[in-house]
Amino acid sequence: MAANPYVTSSSHWGAFEARAVDGTVQVRAHPADPDPSPLLANLASAVDPAVRIARPAIREGWLRDGPGPSDGRGREGFVEVEWDELIEVLAGELRHVYAERGPRGVFGGSYGWASAGRFHHAQSQLKRFLTCLGGYVSGVGNYSYGASGVLMPHVVGRGVDVTTGLTDWAVIREHTELVVAFGGIPRKNTAMNPGGMVRHTADQHLRAAVGGSVDVVTVSPLREDSPGSTWLPIRPASDVAMMLGLMHVLVAEDLHDPAFLERYCVGAPELLAYVTGRSDGVAKSPEWAAERCDVPADTIRALARRMAASRTLVTVTWSLQRTEHGEQAPWAGIALAAVLGQIGLPGRGFGHGYGSMADVGVPGAGVRVPTLPQGVNPVADHIPVARVADMLLHPGEPFEFDGSTLTYPDIGLVYWAGGNPFHHHQDLHRLRRALATVDTVVVHEPFWTAMAKHADIVVPVTTPLERTDIGASRTDHHLVPMHRVVEPFGLARDDHAVLAALADALGVGDAFTEGRSADEWLRHLYETWATSTGPRLGVDLPPYDDFLASPLLTLPVQPADRTFLDGFRADPDGRPLRTPSGRIELFSATIAGFGYDDCPGHPTWLEPVEWLGSPHAARWPLHLIANQPRGRLHSQLDAGAESRRHKVGGREAVRMHPDDAAERGISDGDVVRLFNDRGACLAGARLDDGVRRGVVQLPTGAWFDPVGDTELCAHGNPNVLTRDHGTSRLAQGTSGQHALVEVERFEGDPSPVRAHRPPDFVERPDRPQLSPPEFTAP
Repeated sequence: MAANPYVTSSSHWGAFEARAVDGTVQVRAHPADPDPSPLLANLASAVDPAVRIARPAIREGWLRDGPGPSDGRGREGFVEVEWDELIEVLAGELRHVYAERGPRGVFGGSYGWASAGRFHHAQSQLKRFLTCLGGYVSGVGNYSYGASGVLMPHVVGRGVDVTTGLTDWAVIREHTELVVAFGGIPRKNTAMNPGGMVRHTADQHLRAAVGGSVDVVTVSPLREDSPGSTWLPIRPASDVAMMLGLMHVLVAEDLHDPAFLERYCVGAPELLAYVTGRSDGVAKSPEWAAERCDVPADTIRALARRMAASRTLVTVTWSLQRTEHGEQAPWAGIALAAVLGQIGLPGRGFGHGYGSMADVGVPGAGVRVPTLPQGVNPVADHIPVARVADMLLHPGEPFEFDGSTLTYPDIGLVYWAGGNPFHHHQDLHRLRRALATVDTVVVHEPFWTAMAKHADIVVPVTTPLERTDIGASRTDHHLVPMHRVVEPFGLARDDHAVLAALADALGVGDAFTEGRSADEWLRHLYETWATSTGPRLGVDLPPYDDFLASPLLTLPVQPADRTFLDGFRADPDGRPLRTPSGRIELFSATIAGFGYDDCPGHPTWLEPVEWLGSPHAARWPLHLIANQPRGRLHSQLDAGAESRRHKVGGREAVRMHPDDAAERGISDGDVVRLFNDRGACLAGARLDDGVRRGVVQLPTGAWFDPVGDTELCAHGNPNVLTRDHGTSRLAQGTSGQHALVEVERFEGDPSPVRAHRPPDFVERPDRPQLSPPEFTAP
């Protein structure tokens, strides 16, 4: 059979071209991308029938017994049903919940990266639909930089983007002499971006900088995070102690910049009193820091002197704030840069997230992309996204967040579309207990992920390869026509079609669709965007049909001359920051006023519960780093070729130092068991002297694969081991990057990996007829 021609599409790891060939998909990189991601090799698995959801399905126990708390989620089989029945049953349950509990009884979770397309964006579709029904409880913030997202507006003000508004790579290449990278600059993450990137250039910029006049000192337990010549294998979770030690040297040796601190900052006296020990009697000297971070005091002292003598950029990865007290690392990082006095100068100062995302340090078009309006959610109740299990387990209980005391709502229905919390969330056995407490869990999914297997009502939806859309990133300067490559698998429908049918059944069809089909919405979104964007950029944008027929729409790119806070440095009075003082807040009276002992008013060393310096290390002597995977984005397309290539015997690979392995009788390729009080998982051992002694590294994203009713995951998901605890009462961000564990060689026959297999399907059980209350749309 002749192959179809290649058509363009896009993903969060880049644009590409694809075609259908005898029921399979062939993918190649987009010709405009100078550095395409190897993750494109995973895309063919999106049409693999073995992992797809073919038909609508309802959990056996829910269909038999009706809604209610159940520990059968994730354990029971499913009954496949027709679409008409699924729409009727789901519409009836939504009527019931809204009538009995109101919109405060519905959690519109939908946290995830389902598609690079701007219309078929699962979160937007679901939230628009739930808003039409009267609203929902929402999650705010994100798992990526949840702590920084709350902290930084207090420190540098709202409207200052410390993730994508940083100094451009081109400026770094020209002006920077020294980069001190806490957490390193992980190249593996520079392919990823919400909405995708057509031209991946971050890694090229990094290589050119390192190959030129820029030296990088990497402070990380993992050598792979180091692009430069100097690697300081720090004890995990102790970066703040080292930053304080560096500040101590700068102050003690009069290498700091008092004039900058006086002119551009508030709170320097309070911070420096803490650094020197005047406020608490403990000088944060290099010797004090060395005891905690395990970097020699002389090394800290020499580095501080070099930083003062160089054009220095201090950067902190997002990973460092995904820990207990995660607010402290970025706050200490910007304080260190302020003490040096170089913030706002070309190539110098502070950065947050180089190596954490493709668009950090890369200029884009500077315009908004086409977006589906979600409407205004009338429900004010919200939670930080990482507190979903707390919400379900503790309804009615108070919690603190960014200076407010809020109350967890009593949720009856969880509606999830476009994400997999069994990747993002921590302490997965606790998450399972939390999901067992609600009446109904609804999940839209193309694949039989763990979240789909823990649902009551499973809605099979299409993948981006099976629909038309507009690919666009928040910071790229391209729009990509995303063409349908293959027909929808089985009975799968796109999220919009499903929600439109539900909206019709519930009497809000016109409000949800506004009388438009999916194709008409795409035309409307593009034309509305083009009408406003073209004049702003001074260009004539093509009509929608011409855009679809083109390989790519390229917009003018902003000049690559951006320097973080340069305008503020040039005129702090005329261009003040949107902080209470108008200055950089090294001490925040606002945060201090909250009275949080887990997040004081200035950067502070706060010892975490789990690290190699704690008493817990006597029992659990290895520090687990659960970072982002190399072979996939989060857990997406875990069954794909590139993802499988990084596994060992079909299980996720755990890297550990050869000496730590030898002490435990572990050889390369062995099946090992990682465990602590929260759970255990199996993984394949990879010995690597680029991992610091006492540290093991197991990436996130292996599909959760529980073995019966045990606490064991057969596939290697590290979040059975991580602690579900907020970073602090300020941000309540995720702290799942680190945990203490032990590792042992697994003896006997390990459980087979079943993560990519569908659940059991059963015959329809008998069920009494339900008569839900009437529901009246708002």
